[in-house]
Amino acid sequence: MTSYSMVKVGNDYVVQANDKCILKVGSRRRAAQLISDATDLLNALAVVKSPNTVPETPSLAREAPELP
Repeated sequence: MTSYSMVKVGNDYVVQANDKCILKVGSRRRAAQLISDATDLLNALAVVKSPNTVPETPSLAREAPELP
């Protein structure tokens, strides 16, 4: 999972993801909102990629082996 943080540089705030600077904004509140939005989007994407439904029946029917 990506780790987000913000660092104050001069009068601006730099949003970082895994120690890489990705965005510079003028407001601490805006930087915090962007981090929150990015986290929500990544969590939603993780839910879409790993569905909770598993088929209950196998997709291929198999015949029982004949025993001697």
